[in-house]
Amino acid sequence: VSTSQHASMTAHSTRPPSVPAPAHDGAALATVALAQFLLALDYSVIYVALPSIARDLGLGAAMAQWVVSAYAVFFAGFLMVGGRLADRVGARRLFLVAITLFGIASAVGGAAGSGAVLLTARAGQGVGAALLQPAVLGLIGTTFPAGPSRSRALAVWGSVGASGLAIGALLGGVLTATSWRLTFLINVPLAVPCAIGAVRWFGRGGDAGAPPPVPALASMLGTATALALVLALTFGGDQGWDATATLVTLGLALLLTAALVVNERTASKVLVEHALRRIRSLWSGIAATALYMASVGSEFYLVTLLVQSEKGYTPAQAGGAFFPLAVMVAIGSMAAGRAVRGMVGGRDYGASQFNRATDAMRQPGSSFKPYVYATALEHGLTPSSIVVDAPICIGNWCPHNY
Repeated sequence: VSTSQHASMTAHSTRPPSVPAPAHDGAALATVALAQFLLALDYSVIYVALPSIARDLGLGAAMAQWVVSAYAVFFAGFLMVGGRLADRVGARRLFLVAITLFGIASAVGGAAGSGAVLLTARAGQGVGAALLQPAVLGLIGTTFPAGPSRSRALAVWGSVGASGLAIGALLGGVLTATSWRLTFLINVPLAVPCAIGAVRWFGRGGDAGAPPPVPALASMLGTATALALVLALTFGGDQGWDATATLVTLGLALLLTAALVVNERTASKVLVEHALRRIRSLWSGIAATALYMASVGSEFYLVTLLVQSEKGYTPAQAGGAFFPLAVMVAIGSMAAGRAVRGMVGGRDYGASQFNRATDAMRQPGSSFKPYVYATALEHGLTPSSIVVDAPICIGNWCPHNY
């Protein structure tokens, strides 16, 4: 997911934004900050609820992980399409569509009476979040002029995301103690003011511009590839690696991967622009992020299963146990930028934090010892140090221009 998010924020031009800042900068900033908070909250609030969801809807261990995977696969598959759509239809319009879709999917998930409905709602949340993230960044780039105003907006965007992660872990336990459905329904009252704020505080000027092509086929191939691979891993863990379902889905994943590679090499509408493929630091950041998310990035999911399924924590206790972990993530995220620039190069620092985190994860014993909170600090430090070392653009706007 992080790999796709990183690539989706790149672009083929560095033309500065032409949309003037609105008269009410504070209200506009509050709107995009609330939307970013919603995305971060939804990431962490669901984990504590997973065991309760599985028991209530009769989901086995293999199916329960799809509550996370359904969101992640569709988020990854549509994120780069969201970036193109923000350029094509305008960040404001895309923001309204995305926040509406996200709110509706959250309401459906909260009312779900079966695993199929819940997983469909999670996929809808993933698509909504994939469209919302580039819309938020696009609104920042086209609304706040270069200089202190944009720097402040980006600082708020980053700190709000870290706060949402920390609060979500604790709030998930509190809400699940009443009902796991509230972890979905909490999104609805947050989505409504975001939509109202977008209509009121953002002008239509950002909706103009030369529309870039939308790589619909490439996005579908990418999403289908990720979906088939996750299915193969699910069947492999549940039925065995020599089971027919495992072999069929693994073979399908390989075929889809080949089709995606061919499409990226020959098609005119591709997920990753050809010019970007020559940027070495971008690929280094993508590789480091992929390795990070495939290893220590899964800690929230594993710790949830450990403390509730194995150690008998109640949802409220699990939420409280997660809170110091999430706070350390927030501290690490806020400290990373200054630490990277002031101490060592981003690439070396990111590698050192990754190594320390994986070393701590290998330690035996209970998950809630001091070294595990240290791994949470690395959760904040590592991705930020990766991002510092790679160029990122949003649509036609690049942060390095300010």
